[in-house]
Amino acid sequence: MRIGVLVKQVPDTWEERRLDPALRRTDRSGALVADEVGEQALEVALTCKDVDRSIEVVVVTMGPPSAQDVVRGGLAMGADRGVHVVDEALVGADLIATATVLAEVVRSEGFDLVVTGAQSTDGEGGVLPAVLAEMLGLPVLSGLAAVQLTGTRSAGGQVTGTRAVEAGSVQVAATLPAVVSVTGQLPPARTAGLRGVLAAKRRPILRTGLAELGLAAIPPSTSLLSLTVAPRRAASRVLVDDGGAAAQIVEFLAARHLI
Repeated sequence: MRIGVLVKQVPDTWEERRLDPALRRTDRSGALVADEVGEQALEVALTCKDVDRSIEVVVVTMGPPSAQDVVRGGLAMGADRGVHVVDEALVGADLIATATVLAEVVRSEGFDLVVTGAQSTDGEGGVLPAVLAEMLGLPVLSGLAAVQLTGTRSAGGQVTGTRAVEAGSVQVAATLPAVVSVTGQLPPARTAGLRGVLAAKRRPILRTGLAELGLAAIPPSTSLLSLTVAPRRAASRVLVDDGGAAAQIVEFLAARHLI
């Protein structure tokens, strides 16, 4: 049994997010970290491996050379090996290009299950798992808050999960091989200990590109028409209640024709 986990390097959410008007995409000049929901996806795979030690967990990412840090972090958490797709031709790749490349990695690796975050914190598109599954001709279980794996692919194994909805929750299932995406409602991922960090240095990372995957350059299928930076929030006004705060609030709202 082999589980592939898609992870991504993103700008740190604790820092101010900025857009780069010149490049027309997210500014990546600040601190870069592993996307938390990707680590939660990895936790799903590692939990399965805790139950069945024969399962191989492979961390996969597509990104610049610095994205290797995210793969190495996944190995420190307990993954067996990593795959890093890096190619200058993929800088700024759109959804279709990204899904095409990742689908080729999944085919070449022969994953029984692919686990990914429902949406990244930088692009926030939220559709990559479904597009990937469509390209692979596999079932997809999306937006799961819990995941369970039973049996193996050769024995008709299944992946089941729980999706939270407004009225409650629904249970879903698919026969392996399959693609699943998880949300931040899952428990936090385990922390890599010193032993894991040391072990990660010995675990292999396959660095590959378009040529090695047998792919030509993929022209963008979509174009970004414009990019607008959100205006800064106006300075707030703090009222100290000395007995007249209510009147000041009414006056403030009335002056703006809000009441």
